[in-house]
Amino acid sequence: MDGVLTDGSLHYTSAGEEVKAFDIQDGLGIKLLQDGGVAVAIITGRRSPMVERRALELGIAHVVQGTEDKLAAFEHLLAETGLPPESVACMGDDLPDVPLLRRCALAATVPDAPETVKANAHLVTQRRGGRGAVREVCEMILAAQDKLDRALERYLR
Repeated sequence: MDGVLTDGSLHYTSAGEEVKAFDIQDGLGIKLLQDGGVAVAIITGRRSPMVERRALELGIAHVVQGTEDKLAAFEHLLAETGLPPESVACMGDDLPDVPLLRRCALAATVPDAPETVKANAHLVTQRRGGRGAVREVCEMILAAQDKLDRALERYLR
């Protein structure tokens, strides 16, 4: 979530409420991916009502928040969905994400991730977290499955 679907910044109102900004293009990328038959999940170490709201808006059914052990959450999601790790892509931007990146078939990160994270990723996006990086990976997955043209066709009439 933070650093991937957002730019990683934390903003607080004077009342102490957290505020997050999401890139609308990333959201459409997730919807295109789901329309193409690809399930999407969020695993995040922080807990935020905005994450729940964004997941609801995008129709993301699998959301795990407030977990320190992201790998355990990942393994639980694999068991719940019946998916093998060889069929899963993950995106992360910092050290707590490295175990997931090492476990999945396609590991992606963002350009401003630490070098250790980049060294454990198969792909470093050109766009930054919260600025279209997720969209980039969504379109790449759809293209690899030969589904991108079909996903885009309703917009290109």
